[in-house]
Amino acid sequence: MTSSVYVHIPFCLRKCYYCTFSSYPALELREKYLKGLLAEIEGRYLGEKIKTLYIGGGTPSLIDFVQIGKIVSKFDFENNAEITIEANPESTSRDWLKGVFDLGVNRLSFGVQSFDDHLLKLIGRKHTVKQAFDAISMAREVGFKNINIDLIYGLPSQIMSDVSASVITACEIGVEHISSYGLKIEEGSKFFAECLKTLPDEDMQADMYLKLCEITAKYGYKHYEISNFAKKGFESRHNLNYWNDENYYGFGCGASGYEGSTRYTHENTIEKYLDNPMNLTEREILTKDVMLEESIFLGFRKTDGVNVSAINEKFGIDFEKKYSEVLKKYEKYFKKTENGYALTNEGFLLSNCILSDFAE
Repeated sequence: MTSSVYVHIPFCLRKCYYCTFSSYPALELREKYLKGLLAEIEGRYLGEKIKTLYIGGGTPSLIDFVQIGKIVSKFDFENNAEITIEANPESTSRDWLKGVFDLGVNRLSFGVQSFDDHLLKLIGRKHTVKQAFDAISMAREVGFKNINIDLIYGLPSQIMSDVSASVITACEIGVEHISSYGLKIEEGSKFFAECLKTLPDEDMQADMYLKLCEITAKYGYKHYEISNFAKKGFESRHNLNYWNDENYYGFGCGASGYEGSTRYTHENTIEKYLDNPMNLTEREILTKDVMLEESIFLGFRKTDGVNVSAINEKFGIDFEKKYSEVLKKYEKYFKKTENGYALTNEGFLLSNCILSDFAE
C-alpha cells in the first residue's frame, strides 16, 4: 500500500545557475496550476493513511499558505505523520511560516546552499546569508522543531575553508538535519551552457565530502545516507521511504512516483501538465531483476547498508554467493554490519563505479 506522497510546486523567482529541476518563473500560472494539481490528487489518491508528505519544488514558499492548506487537506494522515515543505529564505515570511505550521506542517527544508554571500551570488541564489539566518530564526519562533538546510559543495571557486565554514555554521545554528550535495553540472543548466571551468576538481570535491562528514560527526550528527546527516531521531522519514525502496505517490508537474512495481513520471512543463494533469509521460513496469538492482542501489545509499536476509527472502537469491566477486573486488570499501553490508565513506565516493558492478 502506498503511504508516502511527493507534491511538486514548479514555481521559482529565477532559475539558479546549476538547476535542471522542473521549475519556472511563471508565477501568473499559480492559481491555474493549483486547480489542476488538486484535480489530479482527487483523481488518483486512493485514500490510504499517509505517513509522510513532502511538498517540494521549485519554491513552495511562493505559494500562499491558504493554498498549501488545500493540498494538505486532500490527504488522510497517520498520527505523527511527517509533513515537510521546502522554502527559500528570500520568499519566507513569519506569516507564511505560522500559516503552514498551523496546517500541521512539522518539518521545514530551507535551500540555503552556502553561508557565503559571494558564493550565493555566483550560483544565482536570490537570498543573502542574513536572510537565511532570519528565516531559520523565524521558523524557531513560530514553533518548528525539525529543520533541514541544504548545502552544496564543489561550487565555482569554492575552497576547503569555505565548505568547513558553512558546515560548521549549520551545525552551530543547531538545525536537526543537514543535506549536503556535491555540485553536478548537468545539461540544461546555465552553468552547463557557459562551459564552467572554475570548479574544484574531483579530488578536491572528494576531500570536501570527507571534511563535511568529519565536521558533522564532531557535532553529533548521524551520517545515515550518502548526503544526509541528522541529529538522533530526526532522519528524514520521507526520504528513507525512497531509500528503503517503498512506494510513493508523485503529484504535479515533473513529479515521479512508484506504486506496486510501476514507476511513472509526469509531464515536465507546466503547460503540458495542465493540458491533462492525469497524463503520465512515462510508465515503466519493473522486472524482478530491475527491482533487485534498485533495492541494492538504494540500500547502499544508507550507512546502514543492505539487509542481506531481507533481500534474499524478497528475491529468492543468496546475496553473498551471487555477488561474491563484487564484494571481494571492493572489499576495502565495504564494512560488515549486523544485517549485511554497507559502504564506507570512501566507498560512497566510488559508489557509482561499485554499484555498476552489481548490475552486471
